[in-house]
Amino acid sequence: MKVCIKFSTVILILLFFSSCNLPFEKANIDNSVVSSAHPLATKSGMEMYQMGGNAFDAAVASAFTLSVVEPSMSGIGGRLQAIFRKGNGKIGGVDASTEVPINYVPLKEKFSYGYETIGIPGVVAGLIKLQKEHGLLDLYTVMGPAINYAENGFIILPGEVYRQELVQDKLQEFEGTSENFLNTDGSVFKANSLFIQKNLAATLKVISAQGHKGFYEGEIAEKIVEDIQSQGGILTLEDLKNYKALDAEVIEGVYKGHKVHALYLPSFGAITIQILQILDQIKTPLSENDWAVTMGKATRYAYEYRTAQKYKDSLKMILSYKNAGEFAQEINSQTQSIASVESSQIPESWKAPDGHTTHLTTADSSGNVVSLTQTVGPIMGSKVASKGLGFIYAVTLGGYLGDYKPGDRANSHISPTLLTEKGNVVLALGAAGGSRIVPAVAQVISRYIDQGVSLEKALMLPRVYPVGDTLWVENHPKVSEINADLDPIQHPHKMIDEIARFGRVHAIAIDSLKTYWKGAADPDWEGTSESFVKD
Repeated sequence: MKVCIKFSTVILILLFFSSCNLPFEKANIDNSVVSSAHPLATKSGMEMYQMGGNAFDAAVASAFTLSVVEPSMSGIGGRLQAIFRKGNGKIGGVDASTEVPINYVPLKEKFSYGYETIGIPGVVAGLIKLQKEHGLLDLYTVMGPAINYAENGFIILPGEVYRQELVQDKLQEFEGTSENFLNTDGSVFKANSLFIQKNLAATLKVISAQGHKGFYEGEIAEKIVEDIQSQGGILTLEDLKNYKALDAEVIEGVYKGHKVHALYLPSFGAITIQILQILDQIKTPLSENDWAVTMGKATRYAYEYRTAQKYKDSLKMILSYKNAGEFAQEINSQTQSIASVESSQIPESWKAPDGHTTHLTTADSSGNVVSLTQTVGPIMGSKVASKGLGFIYAVTLGGYLGDYKPGDRANSHISPTLLTEKGNVVLALGAAGGSRIVPAVAQVISRYIDQGVSLEKALMLPRVYPVGDTLWVENHPKVSEINADLDPIQHPHKMIDEIARFGRVHAIAIDSLKTYWKGAADPDWEGTSESFVKD
């Protein structure tokens, strides 16, 4: 009898584990990988692997480095959203969006930059939360590369110089910004010159030694508040002290037999899921022409609901697979392009022609995966940097992102995303590019999963974006030979011969044998992907 009980127990245990989606076993994956928007950020992540760190350490090191080497796109004065999958199978996220100060009163006049747009920064809190709760190394080590590049300098890339030149006149308006980012004659630094940021290095050193309190309390916090209030801003020491990075709400959908994991507001993950679930119910295979038109239609349908995400009933409808199927049926039956659903009342940031933001993705041999997006809003954010501190503040207030009340967190099209199969990550990605982030993520997923192309090709193939009643089609020389050839009467469109206008995606994927991570960096940017194999 005792033997039977033991045998039955063993059988039950085996049945239980066979029905579970087991996490990766460490020995099954041979490498760790980083894909980011700047070579030095990728290098910083690789250094963490070499020192025994995991994907969280690599992501945080890369993100802090991006705050130094790519200030036009992100920084420690900005906001952050991240989704992750741990080696034990847990999927979670971090919400570190900028927050509206408690004393905020909306102004009649709208502002797109300046002190009036500054809210409570979130990046520092978000990165520290990720590293403290999930990393293996200490914060001082993880921040080391970023501090080094700020203190000793780095070669500033042509793309960064170009972006700063676009807003040079606005940067000149602020004394602290001029001190930190401009030459004495008011010009930006020349491409391929050495860019040293002593003030930022000092700020980062305090954070590395004191953690969260080093930024949100004490001398740095006092300098932030003193400067902002002296120029008519409303940020207080209490606002900074009370700020916390939060656990983000993870939402789910399905696409081609995979689970799609994304983040609820302040991220636009629900809209990404809605587009993918519409596409999941479209007749396939599609020609390149049909793919372009279908993508435009699916995006238009989903973008109609951007303002409704905050309502629970609406969110349920947005995430409904059945509702997505109804949209898919309409698309399948249409022969003409559909009219624009964009309202004239949408925030200015939703219509901005220039993309912004930065994204990175990391994965390690233990199955940890991080997809992280951070931003300061438009190019160089608020255009404001405080003297002696060295970083740009994000745009939060002023109406550019929409209307908010005290305590709200700024929403954006940020959409870091994971796709899993039987509980394991097969694709992790996110994008930069303002309102083009969501369709860029969805379209790369479609290319990679449904069309079956390589990850590199999925990032290279042309993308589309609906603008008004016209479908914009990416058509620069790298992709023009393989692009759609649409009938201008049946499908009004515009071929766009501009690099990086349709989002910039940085992604990782697991190979078919699930033993090796592949990384890819968007070919329209200056980023890289590198792999590390432990000896």
